[in-house]
Amino acid sequence: MGIFDRDLWSEVFATLGKNILRTILTTLGVIFAMIILILLLGSVQGMVNGFNKIFEGTATNSMFLWSQSTSKPYKGFERGRRINFDLDDVALIKRKVPEVETIAPRIQLGNFGGESTVIREGKKSGSSVYGDYPEMDDISKRKMVEGRFIDQNDIKEGKKVCVIGEDTYKLLFEKEEEAIGKYIQINGVYFAVVGIYKKNDKVDFDGSNAVFVPFTTYQRAFNSGNKIGWMAIAVKPNYKVAVAEKKIKDLLKEKYKVAPDDNRAIGSFNFAEIFEGISSFTLVLRIFSFFVGGMTLLAGVIAVSNILLITVKERTKEIGVRRALGATPFVIKRQIILESIVLTVFAGMIGFILGVGGLAVINKLFGSGEKFPFYNPTVGLFQLIGSFIIMISLSVLIGLIPAFRAIKIKPIEALREE
Repeated sequence: MGIFDRDLWSEVFATLGKNILRTILTTLGVIFAMIILILLLGSVQGMVNGFNKIFEGTATNSMFLWSQSTSKPYKGFERGRRINFDLDDVALIKRKVPEVETIAPRIQLGNFGGESTVIREGKKSGSSVYGDYPEMDDISKRKMVEGRFIDQNDIKEGKKVCVIGEDTYKLLFEKEEEAIGKYIQINGVYFAVVGIYKKNDKVDFDGSNAVFVPFTTYQRAFNSGNKIGWMAIAVKPNYKVAVAEKKIKDLLKEKYKVAPDDNRAIGSFNFAEIFEGISSFTLVLRIFSFFVGGMTLLAGVIAVSNILLITVKERTKEIGVRRALGATPFVIKRQIILESIVLTVFAGMIGFILGVGGLAVINKLFGSGEKFPFYNPTVGLFQLIGSFIIMISLSVLIGLIPAFRAIKIKPIEALREE
């Protein structure tokens, strides 16, 4: 009699259906365990999705580098010497540090974090003005409301164009007034507006009251030469940002004759460290979810085993008759284990459906990702498959206990039992 034999499955379902109330109560532990597992895994995925939404459009393998003043004397230079980066440093880093994928040098009009007066037809805006390359949009994506960002053609031809933020637009233009193609004035130089962007509500470096102009245009318009303020750098996916950061700093320290142990001369912000910390945190949550869900599932399956032990005792005479008629221990074990699997899988499917329904409710209440990092909680296919493999494996292992108890029943003693 094979595993797909109709009589075998008829016996399994007939046995489980003899006491339907007990069968239902037995499955409750597995049902609740699966619900808990699905809710935990889905909620952790919702948190992961929420963080991914926060960092959407921002290169998570990036860092920012800027020059400061030395804190130690070195090779005849006194402490407190100011370092100033230039475009040659960009070429040097590209040539010497293969881990680097993208470099976006930037310069700001006035002091770092300062504002400049932008004028249009008598209206003024105190805005941050930056000279940028198109690569900056690869590292920190701008959400364009209208028009476009700076492109390579603007850089090549030194076009007097600019991209403005929503707040800058509101200060310089009337409501719903067309801005694309209109001119604004910065330090007496006119720039045509080619794009309007809005602030990133999650990770934002510039705000929405800023003006971006092509770097080459900035050089000529404001006589900045090759000087740059700081660099945004993206590292290739297979490399560690921290490793590239150290290489770049060592390279620049050597060029500018800075003491190797001077940690203040070159400032940096490793954005990847934040993302890696969050990734580690969510990984721990995933492991914890599997552990708690797995232990709860084990408890539910043990309840199934206990009921099957009781069932085996109740069916002592039946098993004895079957053994007397020639049923082998393998046949007896197979049926008991199949009963365990059927109960567990049936309960697991119900728990899965209820768990997914619970995630749908949670998603409706909290899944927008607006107030905190939680968005679209779901359970992945591999997580689902893994959960069911664990559940079936446990049901087989636990089913072996009543199965071995059943084959220990001797036919003669079973037939004598009343």
